[in-house]
Amino acid sequence: MLLSTLRVLVVGAGIAGLAVARALRQAGYRPDVVEKLPATTVPGAGIFLPGNADRALRDLGLDDAVRPFGAVVERQRFLDERGNELCEVDLGKLWDGVGECRAMPRGDLQRVLLAAVDGEVRYDTGLVRLDVGTDGTALATFGDGAVAAYDLVVGADGRKSSVRALAALGGPARPVGQVVYRSVVTGGPRISEWTALLGLRTAFIVMPMGDGRLYLYADEPGTSAPADPLGRLREVFGGFGPPVPDVLDAVDKVQVALTDEVEIACWSRGPAVLVGDAAHATSPTLSEGAAMALEDAVVLADALTEADSVPEALRRYESRRRPRTKWVLDRTRDRDRTRDVAPALRDPLLRGRGDRIFRDHYRLLVDPV
Repeated sequence: MLLSTLRVLVVGAGIAGLAVARALRQAGYRPDVVEKLPATTVPGAGIFLPGNADRALRDLGLDDAVRPFGAVVERQRFLDERGNELCEVDLGKLWDGVGECRAMPRGDLQRVLLAAVDGEVRYDTGLVRLDVGTDGTALATFGDGAVAAYDLVVGADGRKSSVRALAALGGPARPVGQVVYRSVVTGGPRISEWTALLGLRTAFIVMPMGDGRLYLYADEPGTSAPADPLGRLREVFGGFGPPVPDVLDAVDKVQVALTDEVEIACWSRGPAVLVGDAAHATSPTLSEGAAMALEDAVVLADALTEADSVPEALRRYESRRRPRTKWVLDRTRDRDRTRDVAPALRDPLLRGRGDRIFRDHYRLLVDPV
């Protein structure tokens, strides 16, 4: 096991960074955590956590802390754009023995993770330079001019990772041609299950988060964000069947983003390593982004406790994680490609085999990391 005096820097204080910091603390390390955004930045919208995310939270000792927030989701329903049933997936059966599926405000998950590291984050602190010395350590230069040496630098800074660029681990994320809309809706219709309406190259998904709140996620093809996201959301999905009209009537604010993915040849160089979206971002179709980041944190900490050197630990981490994240990327692309299939062909297939198709997307992820 590497000494607990290992000097570790975690860049990014989102889900991935705070999860890594928590896992490292459990393993006996005291990492520095920096975040370029101010402390007042609170994540908006919601998040859906599948069963393997719950298992990773349990490994981090945080499943009890998360349980008061959001709502457990037992079933996924897939409908055509008119609201007619296509298929459904029993999530309790799919993730039996693994964990619960939960929809919750993303900000609540962020606060749980922040409390788990006692709020020890240096905000308004960006990493601007990373120099690897001949002894294998890294010299980190921050935006305020401060410089510090580290034995390990963990890039948990998302799709637009500065660590990925500074460590020469890969270029920018690749756009996938998808526009995503997200919103937390209050005062909408009563919905008790994860519900998706599938149109031609479009999807409208809504799920309960407790306390009368709904998490709305929708997407359409595109390469630029609309100037009026709410107006565009209503234009694209206004003709969909129930419960979409009642949900749209209750929406008052929408976040919009362009989706991209990250696929790189190697996740580490010297003492620098990537986790979460910085290493393996995908489109949100499988809702596995947070789960993969949480699992990364658990495995990285395990690797550090099992290895005798940082390079060995990083090799162990990547060899364990790559097959799993590649599975998620491939299954995400598979599901995204179904959007290009005409509903006249797709819908009969989903009515006959949809449950088996969608369950198979998570088959590998039911097993432990």
